[in-house]
Amino acid sequence: MKNLDRFIVLEANTVRDVMAKIAKNNRGIVFVCENGKLLATVTDGDIRRYLLTGGGLDESIVKAAHYSPVYAYEEDRENAETIMKNAVIMALPIVDRDLKLQDVIFLNHFKFSPSSRVNLNVPVIIMAGGKGTRLKPFTDILPKPLIPLEEKTITEHIMERFGEYGCAPFYMIVNYKKNFIKSYFSDNEKKYDLLFVDEEQFLGTAGGLKLLQGKVKGDFFVSNCDIIIEADYQDILAYHRGRQCVITMVCAKKNYRIPYGTVEADENGYVKTMQEKPGLTYNVNTGLYVVNEKFLDKITEGLAADMTDLIDKCLAQNENVGIYLIDEEQWLDIGQIQELQRTQKILDMKL
Repeated sequence: MKNLDRFIVLEANTVRDVMAKIAKNNRGIVFVCENGKLLATVTDGDIRRYLLTGGGLDESIVKAAHYSPVYAYEEDRENAETIMKNAVIMALPIVDRDLKLQDVIFLNHFKFSPSSRVNLNVPVIIMAGGKGTRLKPFTDILPKPLIPLEEKTITEHIMERFGEYGCAPFYMIVNYKKNFIKSYFSDNEKKYDLLFVDEEQFLGTAGGLKLLQGKVKGDFFVSNCDIIIEADYQDILAYHRGRQCVITMVCAKKNYRIPYGTVEADENGYVKTMQEKPGLTYNVNTGLYVVNEKFLDKITEGLAADMTDLIDKCLAQNENVGIYLIDEEQWLDIGQIQELQRTQKILDMKL
């Protein structure tokens, strides 16, 4: 490839500069180099996540860059397609032995058809064993995985979105009204690559994952059965693998505005500051994760475990725990009656 300059930026460049370069090269990626030596990569997704955390446009691109890039030497060029598929990346830098950038190969160079271009081929585990108490009285009759949204159940929406990325098979951990759930899918006209895993006792939000130890290998997705995430699953998986995480949490940046003026007092009881209807921003756990099989070692067989407690255990053991940020609008939640109604309205507008 000629004209590598359109893909090269410097650590001194600002986020704004790099955004302009990515927009100009129309490939969604640039490479941070020093005297031609590859240091890091920056994708449009990296910048979006950086901005979602409150990063500034005029800060150095160093704060958004990924400093463990996947690359190949010239003699490995013929394996570029395999390397990119295994790493779940769309662009592969070719370097010499001094790591100086020589070329960039893009996955679409291999002329894949749209249906075969994305084939992540990783399992998806759907946590569907709970009683759905927040959705009473609906869940007194229907188990939460079968709550209807338009012409489909919530779990069908989940599986169809993952199916677009070539994810398979699906494992559904079931407990509450499990025979109802199994009957629905056995009689379903559309057949899914779906396997049921029986949870004999309630094992919390994550304890049931232990039942799949030895059945799932490497990395896999774990999704609650009451959410729809409108995001790039390929990018989520690449983010997780690129940072070598034992688990990556997909979180939504959620904004709250307090409807009152707030007052802060000093230690002597005098007014220190006042704010009129201040806004607060939190990164909220959506209930979608990318998990490595090593995470299952944290779970004790037969005992209930919650995902948050297991993640705390990982942090205490200095394991890599990732956070992949999405916009609030990309997260559809039916875990409460109000959110179910909101999700229904959003899907109505899309259809």
